[in-house]
Parts: sequence; structure tokens; C-alpha cells
Amino acid sequence: MAQTRARADRGGWVRRLVAGIFIPLLLLPAHAAAQPEAVEPLPVVEVAPGVFVHQAPYALALPRNLGFVGNAGFIIGDDAVAVVDTGGSLKAGERLKAAIAAHTSLPVRYVINTHMHPDHVLGNAAFAGPGVTFIGHHNLPQALRARAESYLEATRRLVGPDGAEGTRVVLPDQTVSDSLTVDLGHRPLLLEAWPTAHTATDLTVFDGATDTWFLGDLLFLGHVPAIDGKALGWISLLEQLKARPAARVVPGHGPAQQPWPAAAAPTERYLRRLVADVRGMVRDGRSMDEAARQAGRAEAADWALFDDFNARNATATFHELEWE
Repeated sequence: MAQTRARADRGGWVRRLVAGIFIPLLLLPAHAAAQPEAVEPLPVVEVAPGVFVHQAPYALALPRNLGFVGNAGFIIGDDAVAVVDTGGSLKAGERLKAAIAAHTSLPVRYVINTHMHPDHVLGNAAFAGPGVTFIGHHNLPQALRARAESYLEATRRLVGPDGAEGTRVVLPDQTVSDSLTVDLGHRPLLLEAWPTAHTATDLTVFDGATDTWFLGDLLFLGHVPAIDGKALGWISLLEQLKARPAARVVPGHGPAQQPWPAAAAPTERYLRRLVADVRGMVRDGRSMDEAARQAGRAEAADWALFDDFNARNATATFHELEWE
């Protein structure tokens, strides 16, 4: 009899223990039972007061980098924040958004895209929502519509289906044909649209409070320039931009900041070398295939990812100069 009571007591104790563990869990709200994973903020550096930049690696889009292979940043005013480029996937944009939240509780009011390339625009969806205005060059909507499916397919292929999950193209709400000033609260930013150079959608962002100029992919350092526009137009525009003062510039690829106008020298040198080589080959009756293999090769040692981009640059420049 005593053994029977002992077994019953032990059974009751076990039932009470199980109930004590699981019944409170059942009473928890659904969101408390499965909290979303925290998003790791991107590393950023403050290049000037209130101006932060994420320096991207010299790399192609891969699962490990979520397609965040172009520089991006944000500027904090008294009332709000402006984001300049957003990375190459929704998850990349979410990491940038987490970095902003780590430095300020102010809302994001503007997302500004410096040009159309996927490594700079496909993180936009992380910021989509009430009160956020997306801004780009006046050619940007058409350019993104024409390339949306190819950009998304390439992202799924390069970053992987998990890394690309949720990524979509977000078109600008507002476009810039010449110039536009937006204010973050005692912090006006000058946005300027430019003629075809790196692309036909190039836009720059100037923060007058700190003389900091985001040049997007009009400026490459370390990473070989990529031509999706016109080499001659790019050279001409760099000459124009060099005449404008700035304390520092933020390149689309390269260090988080560099002095201006000295920072323009490597990009300009590469473009001039490529144009000279292609022009000579066209004059001598050489083929486009030869240009793709040989033009600009003298620059190879000075640039990361040279073999990934130079042949395409030479081909684009051959088309540009073939009938000049």
C-alpha cells in the first residue's frame, strides 16, 4: 500500500512539473513564443558629423555578402534621416536599416538611389512604408522597369534563393531632372542629376553641413570602374565635377571617404587609357573581340576585379567610338 501511494505521489509530482513548464508557455502571446531573429547591423563609419558610410568589399555578389558590394550610407538631420543607396537585396537593406537604428531613433524620410545598378537599389524594399520617399534620376524609373526581371533573376542566382528572399524592385516616388534640395531638419541635401556617364541614371548627393559629396559610381577606387554608359561622357563629367569644391567624397566602390578632387585621378586615368587603346584599335581596323582582350590591359595590376569587368568596358567603349 505504501509503495502504491509513493508511486502515485511521484506521478502527481511529474504531472505538476510538466504543467508548470508548459501551461505558462501556452498562455504566452503568439509573438512571444517565436520572436524573429535580430538583424545584425552593418558596420558603418562616421566620416563626418552625422554622415555614416558602409564600406563594401571588393567582391561580386555572393550569398555571404547578400549582394552588398557597393558602398551605402545615411545622413542624420535634426528631424529625419536620408539613406543613400541600400545594397543588393532585401536582407542587405535590412542590415543597413539596423545600422541606422543603432545610431538614431529618428525616422527615415528619404531613400536616394545614386543610379540603377542592383547592388545599389535592391535593398530599397527594407525601407518601403509610410512617410518614406524614394528619389532617383529622372531616367531611373524606365531603367528599372526594363531591367527588373533580369536584376531579380541574377540576384537569385548569385546570392541564392535564401539571400534573395523578399527582394523586389522599388521605383522612385520622385525624380530629379536637374537638381533638388531636400531637408532633414536644419540639414539640406543637394541632389543633382547628370548626363550619361557611368550610366544614364547618375545622381549625386551633397551635404552642405559637412561638405561631404556622395558620388555613387561616378567614382571608383580599388574596384575597377564599370561602364554602363559612355566613357567619353564620364571623362567629361569628371572634369566638370573636379571644379567643384568638397571636403570629402564617398565613392560608390572603394574607401568610405577620400579627399577631393585628388580621388578622381585613378578613375579618370583608367577611362582615358581605355579610350586611347580602343580608339587606336578602331583606327587600325582591329576587331571588337581584340579590343575586349587587349584594351586597357596596362591598368590590370591596379584594380580589383579587373578581369570581371574590363572586357565588357572595352566592348562598350568600342561601340561608342566605332563611328566617331
